[in-house]
Amino acid sequence: MSILVIFKLLGSLSLLMFGMKSMSDALQKMAGPQLRHVLGALTTNRFTGVLSGMFVTAAVQSSTATTIMTVSFVSAGLLTLMQAISVIMGAHIGTTITAWIMALGISFDLTKFVYPAFFLGIILIYMKSKRIIGDLFFGAAFLFLGLSTLKETGFNLMEDPQASEAIRDFFDNFNEPNFWNAFFFLIMGTILTLCVQSSAAIMAITMILCATGVLHIDQGIMLVLGENIGTTITANIVAAKANIPARRAAFAHLSINVLGVTWALILFHPFVNLICSLVGFDRSIEMNHPAYADNLKIISVVLATFHSMFNIVNTLLLIWFVPLIERFVCWAINPKSKEEDEDFRLHFITSGIMKTPELSVLEAQKEIRSFAERIQSMFGMVCELLVEKDENKFKQLFSRIEKYEGISDNMEIEIAKYLDNVSDAHLSDETKAKIRAMLREISEIESIGDACYNMARSISRKVQSKKEHFTDKQYAHLHQMMQLTDNALTEMNNLMKGRKESYDVNRTFNIENEINNYRNQLKSQNINDVNNHVYTYAIGTIYMDLVNECEKLGDYVVNVVEARMGTRLKDI
Repeated sequence: MSILVIFKLLGSLSLLMFGMKSMSDALQKMAGPQLRHVLGALTTNRFTGVLSGMFVTAAVQSSTATTIMTVSFVSAGLLTLMQAISVIMGAHIGTTITAWIMALGISFDLTKFVYPAFFLGIILIYMKSKRIIGDLFFGAAFLFLGLSTLKETGFNLMEDPQASEAIRDFFDNFNEPNFWNAFFFLIMGTILTLCVQSSAAIMAITMILCATGVLHIDQGIMLVLGENIGTTITANIVAAKANIPARRAAFAHLSINVLGVTWALILFHPFVNLICSLVGFDRSIEMNHPAYADNLKIISVVLATFHSMFNIVNTLLLIWFVPLIERFVCWAINPKSKEEDEDFRLHFITSGIMKTPELSVLEAQKEIRSFAERIQSMFGMVCELLVEKDENKFKQLFSRIEKYEGISDNMEIEIAKYLDNVSDAHLSDETKAKIRAMLREISEIESIGDACYNMARSISRKVQSKKEHFTDKQYAHLHQMMQLTDNALTEMNNLMKGRKESYDVNRTFNIENEINNYRNQLKSQNINDVNNHVYTYAIGTIYMDLVNECEKLGDYVVNVVEARMGTRLKDI
């Protein structure tokens, strides 16, 4: 085998993978937000969950994309684990369309459609309004060009007697129908899929190996079963860094396919015979048989049919045991008795898996929501610090606030870095606008953290002086100001959790006006109280520092809401 042939095989495989990803990216850009709403809405029970998983995966041509969305929704509490399991089952059925695309490309010569698709695609790309459709045409063209080149190179390779004999000799070592040979191909399919991170690419290679007669159909089917396991391991590796619900959803993804492969191995021969009889394929025909060539022509259809039937039957069997699967994954992934919630860790943003920019933006939005909730918790600690009398507890609480301030700085940097990486990709105008708004949001949320820390330091300064104390009226005024500020933070987080179309911005605007008016009132009263010697100038300064920080914090909240809504509140 020459170096040129090796590079041609690798290059065509790369084209196939790039085309598949480009096509999936374009489909998600076209329908991403709507599909996320479908995924969130159509999961009222396990059966509608399966249908929504099928629909979304078939629409975006990526079970990985559906799984990422599902795991993200579970982490955010938008889907229960039981709903997620049913969606994942549906995704397994939806992804079988990919196998049929591969079978179509191998069974028929599609190169005559490739170049017209390239030509049409480039025209659409230069038309700004149709650019995403152009990306879809380009992705499909690259996919079929890569598949056709891979098929042609594979068949040409098998016509070379020396290369053909070497490849056949290798696979002939595993032709004996026993457990260990079957296990070898199962593991090979799993490892190859894990390495390439594309079950579609390995499916194409399997079909070509079988279509050239190198692999027996039984060995090809074992590779397909291995691909079904391999495609789930990547999600588990990524979810290992995520929270407990995400890890459970990813492990359920793996468990479903492992259970499916188990029963498929037990019923292997009857099940494969049934598939072959449906397609009209004879497993017993050997190489020297007159009908051997005709038999090979439909072998890719046999593999695609097996892939579809396996996932459909597996879902029909396991859908009745979803509650048991849920209990099993909860038992297998049991959280520690005390989670380190206050350690710096991004919950939704992960790395190491191929995602589309649209899905990456969704993850970043979830992370910003978590950031905003954490900042409100930090403000709650400041409120506790104001009234804490025990010296040791005061120090512990102040230390926690310091830790949160460091966390907020790190979260801003990491989310901004992630969004910067996403912005390097080819994005729609809508997504670019979202990223700009999100960068402003995290900057303003981090400023809220700074304001909270400044308040904690002012309270600490008062405690350290030991001679200076707030009056009862000052405490009452501060509690009222902090309550207004907490209301503003609550409104901000309500917007982060819901959809901006249903959010009434007047609530935030009204709270901001209340905070400003109350600050002005307290400022005037403070001047009078200091002049009348109700308390010292020093304690009055600390008191007004806290009031002013609350007012600043309210301004930052307004800025976050404006960034999310895409408009100035005063213009509404």
